[in-house]
Amino acid sequence: MHSLRRLTIGVSLPSGRRTLSTSSKVVFSGIQPTGTPHIGNYAGAIREWVKLQHDPDENCRRFFSVVDLHAITNSQYAPQLRQRKRETLAALLATGLDPKKSVLFYQSSVPAHTELMWILSCTASTGYLSRMTQWKSKLGLSPHTSLQDGGVKASLKLGLFSYPVLQAADILVHRATHVPVGDDQRQHLEFARECVTNFNHAYGPHLRPPQTIISSSRRIMSLQQPAKKMSKSDVDPKSCILITDTPEEIRRKVMAALTDSMNFVSFDPDARPGVSNLLGILSIFDSSGRDPAQLAKVLENRSLMDLKQLVTDAAISGLQGIRQRYIGFLSADEGKYIDWVEAEGARRARENAEETMVLVRQATGL
Repeated sequence: MHSLRRLTIGVSLPSGRRTLSTSSKVVFSGIQPTGTPHIGNYAGAIREWVKLQHDPDENCRRFFSVVDLHAITNSQYAPQLRQRKRETLAALLATGLDPKKSVLFYQSSVPAHTELMWILSCTASTGYLSRMTQWKSKLGLSPHTSLQDGGVKASLKLGLFSYPVLQAADILVHRATHVPVGDDQRQHLEFARECVTNFNHAYGPHLRPPQTIISSSRRIMSLQQPAKKMSKSDVDPKSCILITDTPEEIRRKVMAALTDSMNFVSFDPDARPGVSNLLGILSIFDSSGRDPAQLAKVLENRSLMDLKQLVTDAAISGLQGIRQRYIGFLSADEGKYIDWVEAEGARRARENAEETMVLVRQATGL
């Protein structure tokens, strides 16, 4: 912990103002506690986080948060939210995130996230926010929907509308230099950089813009409706492979996956979304790192049943051990290990965030 403080502690300038070290690499990302992650979450985010733990830069620091404040933009049943937070943290540990190498914590355990959100919201543009797609998709609206359209203001809550400001605060309060996200979150990182520009214009060059790390993994779609993104909230349990599914559950879901009547393998997301999605899943676990199109070339003479068998075997092998570790973390010492990991991570995250907030408060006169 002494080495961590040495890397991030502010130093006094001759003018009496404080600044923070910008020499070290800081990675931040978050995941919502919506239940056990599925293979799309695993491929697009969690697996990339685990890889980042092997960064050769010894000074690189990693902060990964279960973003429970973001979760309450939809109404939540409190006991269920508490349980899902613990399950999400257990899943992160089970996939290989190491609390000795990464800081793992609940977003709500670090009040500086919301404090900085308010400060950023005072310079954030509502016009920019109105063009964001997050609130529109959450309400099932067209990307071209305007705030002036009938009924929008009645259904749109402030928390959902200002969601990107909190997301920006999540990143900036930890002085993140790199943020691994899926391609669908690219717009939010652009907004975070806009928040930096607005704040620095008003108060001086104190916040630094983060770089985006886009996952190379393709978006994984529903096994039953391959035109839709895979989701844990889907009413059909066969549509989604969870990283904690048993081998039997994985086999049953893959074998029931919707494909088409052409009994050969090809990659064409528009004409053959179901087959292309299975190739995308196979590519997640391909040891040679081949993309779906390359796998399709190799398998072009194979049947769809062969493809489903290959996907089944690859997913079972690729997820091997995660279920057992997940159950072990939740049950170990009656769950006290999970509580310890979060408490220690939250302590370190609060310490790091407070150094940013000292500077922000000084700059704004608070």
